[in-house]
Amino acid sequence: MNFPAGLLGNNVAAKASSSLRRRGISIRHIAFAFALSIALLTLYFNYFRHAGYPFLPISLQVRDAFLHAYHGYERFAFPNDELRPLSNTSINNFNGWAVTAVDSLDTMHIMGLEQEYKRAMTAVYNASFSLPTNTRVPFFETVIRQLGGLLSAYALTNDDILRTRADELGTILAPAFETASGFPKYGVNTVRNTSSGPLIGSLAEIASYQMEYAYLGKITGKKEHVDRATAATRNFVKADLREHGGMYPMFWNISSGQARDSHLSVGAASDSAHEYILKQYLMTARTDKANLEMYLRFTSHVLNNLMYISPNRHLLYVTDSKLYKTGNRPTHNLEHLSCFFPGLLALGAHTLPLNNLEEVGLNFTALADDLLPKQQLGYEELASFNLKELHLWAAEGLAQTCYLTYADQPTGLGPDIINMLSGGARPEILWMDAMQKWRTSGSRGPPPGVGDKHPWVGDGAPRNAREREMAYAKRDYYVKNADYQLRPETVESLYILYRVTGDVKWRHRGWDIFQAIEKEAKTPSGYANIDKVDTYNPRQLDVMPSFFLAETLKYLYLLFREDDLVPLDKWVFNTEAHPFPIFEWTEKEKEEYGVS
Repeated sequence: MNFPAGLLGNNVAAKASSSLRRRGISIRHIAFAFALSIALLTLYFNYFRHAGYPFLPISLQVRDAFLHAYHGYERFAFPNDELRPLSNTSINNFNGWAVTAVDSLDTMHIMGLEQEYKRAMTAVYNASFSLPTNTRVPFFETVIRQLGGLLSAYALTNDDILRTRADELGTILAPAFETASGFPKYGVNTVRNTSSGPLIGSLAEIASYQMEYAYLGKITGKKEHVDRATAATRNFVKADLREHGGMYPMFWNISSGQARDSHLSVGAASDSAHEYILKQYLMTARTDKANLEMYLRFTSHVLNNLMYISPNRHLLYVTDSKLYKTGNRPTHNLEHLSCFFPGLLALGAHTLPLNNLEEVGLNFTALADDLLPKQQLGYEELASFNLKELHLWAAEGLAQTCYLTYADQPTGLGPDIINMLSGGARPEILWMDAMQKWRTSGSRGPPPGVGDKHPWVGDGAPRNAREREMAYAKRDYYVKNADYQLRPETVESLYILYRVTGDVKWRHRGWDIFQAIEKEAKTPSGYANIDKVDTYNPRQLDVMPSFFLAETLKYLYLLFREDDLVPLDKWVFNTEAHPFPIFEWTEKEKEEYGVS
C-alpha cells in the first residue's frame, strides 16, 4: 500500500502532540525544558566544570587517611623506616633513619597536623646519620626522601635544626661525588667516608640531586653544595647526544660522564632526571638557560618519537625505545612511573613562554642544529603548531590514559606496567603523525588521544585464550605487571592539570582513585600495596612505602583543597613531592658559585 507523501510523518507527529496535550504538556513546556537544558549546559561548561564546592570534605577524608596510615606507622614501626601493614611489624630498608617520619614532615605541616609533626621531629633531633660498619647509604633514595624531606620542612617552617641536619646529611653523602665526572656513585659508607658502586649508573640515580644540593647551598651559603648541584648540568652540556636526538639515555659511564647505551625512556631508571631539568630551571627563577634548552630538546624528542596512539580506543601513551641503525624500536610499554610526565608537560606549558621563546633568548628550531636531519625536520613540524597548546594537549591525553589504566580495572587501581597492542599486525601510530593528519583534515573534533574517553567495560572473565586475546585487543593493552604499589605519579599529574586548567574533571578522576585506595588497600593499621589489580580477587601485600604518605596522599589532599596551598609559581616539587621555594641567586652568589 502506498501512502501520500508526508502522511505517515504527519500522523506520527499528530499522535505525539495529542498524547502530550492529554498529559498537560504544551509546546511552551517543551521549549522551556529545552531552554533550561541549554542553560544548565552553559553553566556547567562556564562555571560548574571549574567549581570545587563538593571537594572540600574529600580533602578532610584524605587527611584522615594520612592519619590512619601515620598512626599505624607510629604505633608499630617508628623510629624504623617503614610499616609492614599486614603483620604490624617494621622494616629498615632505607638506613633505619625513620624515613617515613622524615619523608612525611612537610605533608603533616601542610595538613596542619601539629601534634604528629612534633612527634616526628624527635627523629630529626635524635638523628646521627650513622650506620654499622660495612653498610652503605643508597645515595639517590636518601637524597630525595631524607634530604628532600628535611629541606622542604625547613622551607615551610624556618626551623634551624632542619637546616643543620640537612647540611650534616648533605655533607655525609658528599663522598658519592668523588668521581672523575662528578656524577655520584650508588652508595656511601658513612663510617669510612667512602663511596662504592658500579661505574655504570642509571640516569635517575646520577642526576636527581640538583634541586636538593642547589637549595642546600642557598640556605647554608656553602659553595661546595652548589658545585655538586651543577656537576650534572655541566656533564649533560658536554655529552654527545646527537644519536639520541638530544635526549638523555638510560645508562651513563660515571667516570667519563658520557652515555653508555641507547635506551630512551621517561620511566624507571630515567624519570626523575628528566623531571629535574625543568624544575631546576624553575626553582632558580628561570635563569639557568642550559637546563631550559635541555628540557626543550628532551620533550621535543619524546613528542616526535616516543608518543603513540593505540589502534582501537585511540589512547595516547608514552613508551620507551632503543635506537638501532635501522631506526627507533619502541617497546610499547607504559609504566606507572611514566605517568609523572603529563604533569611535567602541563607544568612546562604553564610556566614557560613556549610560543615566544625569543623572549628568553632561544630559537626553537636552532636547538636541533647539531642533530640529525630527520630530527631537525621533527623540530620544524613541532614549530608549525602552537607549542603551548601542543604540550598541554599531550599532557591531557597522557594523563587521561594513566587514569583509564585505573578505571579499566575491576579494583579501580592502576597496574605498574601495561603493554599496548601496537605494531606487528596492528597499526603503530605516532602521535605527531596523527596530529598532522588531524590538522590537514581541518582540525575537526578534539586532537587525537585528547577527547574524553570512557573506561573499558569487559565481557566478564574470558573463558579461553581466544576470548582473552579478543578482550585485550578491544581494550588495546594487556597488563604486564598487575601490582599497584601506592605510587603517586598519576595523581601528581591530575593535581597539576587541575591547578593549570581549572577543569574539575581531574578532581573527579582523583576522587575515583582515592575511593579505590580506601576500598582495596586499607588495612587496620595502614595501607598496603596490591597485587592482581586486574582481577576481582586482588591480594594485599605487606608493604607501605614512605612515598605513599609523602607523595600520594599529599597530592590528593592538595587536589581537593579549595585554596592553593602550594602555588606552582612560588614552589617547585622535587621528585618525592617535597616543595622547595623558588629563589634567585644574588650577584655575589653568581660570581662566587659560577652560576647564572
